[in-house]
Amino acid sequence: MTGIVAKSARELRALIAAKSLSPVEIFDAFADRIERVNPAVNAIVAMDLDRARDEARRAEQAVMRGAPLGLLHGLPVGINDLHLTAGLRTTFGSLVQKDNVPDTDELLVSRIKKAGGIVMGKTNVPEYGAGANTVNRVYGATVNPFGTTLSASGSSGGSAAALATDMVPLSSGGDLGGSLRTPAAFCGVVGHRPSPGTCPTNRAADGWSPLAVEGAMARNVGDAALLLAAIAGRAPMDPISRDLSPDYFLSLPSVRLDRLTAAFSEDLGSIPVDDDVRRHFRSVADRMAPLFKTTAWRHPDCGDVDTPFEALRAVGYGNAFGEYVRKHRDVASPNIVANVELVGTLSVSDIGRAHGAQTTLYRKFQTFFEDVDLLICPAAPVAQFPVDDVYVKEVGGEQMASYIRWIALNYAITLSTHATTVIPAGLGPTGMPFGLQIVGRHLDDAQTLAIAAALEAEFARDPKLARPIPDIAKLSAPGLETRARQVSPQWMGAR
Repeated sequence: MTGIVAKSARELRALIAAKSLSPVEIFDAFADRIERVNPAVNAIVAMDLDRARDEARRAEQAVMRGAPLGLLHGLPVGINDLHLTAGLRTTFGSLVQKDNVPDTDELLVSRIKKAGGIVMGKTNVPEYGAGANTVNRVYGATVNPFGTTLSASGSSGGSAAALATDMVPLSSGGDLGGSLRTPAAFCGVVGHRPSPGTCPTNRAADGWSPLAVEGAMARNVGDAALLLAAIAGRAPMDPISRDLSPDYFLSLPSVRLDRLTAAFSEDLGSIPVDDDVRRHFRSVADRMAPLFKTTAWRHPDCGDVDTPFEALRAVGYGNAFGEYVRKHRDVASPNIVANVELVGTLSVSDIGRAHGAQTTLYRKFQTFFEDVDLLICPAAPVAQFPVDDVYVKEVGGEQMASYIRWIALNYAITLSTHATTVIPAGLGPTGMPFGLQIVGRHLDDAQTLAIAAALEAEFARDPKLARPIPDIAKLSAPGLETRARQVSPQWMGAR
């Protein structure tokens, strides 16, 4: 069983096609891992394993009769609890939706199923994805598998923790300000925030906005690309969706790192980062530098990213959740309420200036990438923090003015609209997983992923940079259950 769950998604898919391993055997192995490990981390929160096993059995039958097989045929997949799943509880982390069972799948889920993926369960999120710590009043908190008193970050913390512990080989995730990137970094897995429109949605209330995107999470870059191949491509209901074929992700370009110019930046010039993270990133950069043709310590002139991001984010949240807060303020997450309240303080001029600032930042990034091939920076400005903390209140000696400010290192890249792949780079200054953001050229997801894959291969040969693995035996110990299932009292009223 352990051998099966340790295999990559691509390996498993090849074994299925060769009839060397059946979808039922694969399902049973991952279901066993969920049963043994999930109580310790609380990553997967809604399941119907009987139905999933029936799907695995049908997938096995399709293989045996020689039917055409989809890209994900027979592969277990975790689905972020912000995504609608027909017949499987979808709560969005909201008490108001705690009994919600959708009748239909949303587009991302239907594409995963059409490709043959088997939904193993829903992965935990903060309420409606608002927060970089995965905790809600329906399911409680997801904890970090490398240290169960610490946060898995968020909003896709459930997906990241499930992947880190081999409970699923693939998982969906969303990203606005860093929602799949910081969890990937905190849990030692891979997350790709694609260019806007790459992975379409039929549910976004503000479909023209480039900020929130659907993305892919996995244990390695190749598997993330496989999931992207299944879910990417044009969709009529998404006005900014891109016309991409599966081959765009299945056949990544060949990359020679020694022909590339890499830029390193510990803080994008103006963003608070803890001193220990700065020092550690510099040591990792020094270790990476010989891999490239040339390197330089430089960055786009980002300036103030907080004001435009918070304004544009609030506009989206106000549109989507204004009525929700008016009706359910007593149970709504303080983070949701804070965003809706912020909208009321913004003028039309404020919003116009925010759009203008984003445009200026985008153009700075295009100028910057005229003579560099990639930008590398930390994927989180702090080390893993206690799961009971509402958010990180101080970074680099600077007090954070809101719950979202601590991940400015991520949302600066969001504003640029560049694709970004997070890969693990060994253990950080506190002995917990450390992640890097690999930022590529505009609209070039394939090249960004290819560079990340080449770095991942080099890291695998370096004991100090290889992907860390949590102690599964410890997490499986009898009687060990997460101490953080209940919401900390400070979550009940913090803004």
